[in-house]
Amino acid sequence: MRRPRTLLAVLGGLVVAVAATLLLTGGSSAAPTKSQALFKKTLLADAKTTSDVKRLLSDDGGFVAPDITFEDLTGDGRSDAIVLVDSGGVAGAVALYVFSTEGKSAESDLRVVYRSQRLYRASAEVADAALILRTPRFAEGDDVCCPAKIVQRTYAWSDRADTLRQRRSEELPGPTG
Repeated sequence: MRRPRTLLAVLGGLVVAVAATLLLTGGSSAAPTKSQALFKKTLLADAKTTSDVKRLLSDDGGFVAPDITFEDLTGDGRSDAIVLVDSGGVAGAVALYVFSTEGKSAESDLRVVYRSQRLYRASAEVADAALILRTPRFAEGDDVCCPAKIVQRTYAWSDRADTLRQRRSEELPGPTG
């Protein structure tokens, strides 16, 4: 009768160990993609990347999110890269960058044409050649999952400013818990 109890104890310990590993690694131990590695290297080398983001990326607490979007935001017929930096924790995406070769030859190195480096739980998408950035607006008592409001900002390319400019901002109802 001791063997079943021993087996259950070993299996229970294994489940706890796997759960702890998943929690500590964010559920993934996959190596970064070539795109993630390229953008991490580029952000670390960029003098305009904040020290907070650089620290997050170099300490391996944060990472370039794997879901990099490639869309033409600048209107030059070439894809631009929309890159989020994730904290690796509850803060979620804390920075957003748009990389482009706009105004340069197609073979030029990508450069940051837009950056927002002080975000919290941000998400981004592209619709009709515009960048849509969403961030939560919490009210007292809101759970992290369920902010009272979502602030949605829409950005479009400005040739004059050589960057993305905010065109609209609106508050939307937050998700229901």
